[in-house]
Amino acid sequence: MAVEFPDLGVATSGLDDDDALLSARELLGCVLCGMEEDGEVIPAPTPLSQVKLAPGESTVLVDVYMPTVRLAQSNKAVNRTITLPAWLNALAVERGVNFSQTMQSALRAQLGV
Repeated sequence: MAVEFPDLGVATSGLDDDDALLSARELLGCVLCGMEEDGEVIPAPTPLSQVKLAPGESTVLVDVYMPTVRLAQSNKAVNRTITLPAWLNALAVERGVNFSQTMQSALRAQLGV
């Protein structure tokens, strides 16, 4: 199943309707986020009734929630100070533990993401 965004000049596809819609949402979010970052003007969408279709094609509205996309695209690191017992810190340093990776893994597990 192919999905085209004629106003943006991009396209994607999926194995079935649900997969194509998921892929289309992801693509739309990435393209719009990139355009925002580059300071490009985002074109107004062509009304669905005015999109030219070939036989067998149809139109569908693809939505994307940009605050979530922007947050996901942001890979900015922030510093956090944590307090550990001295013995635990010493053991972790001795074993070459990467504190940032360990904290990120623990937070992902705790938050279920």
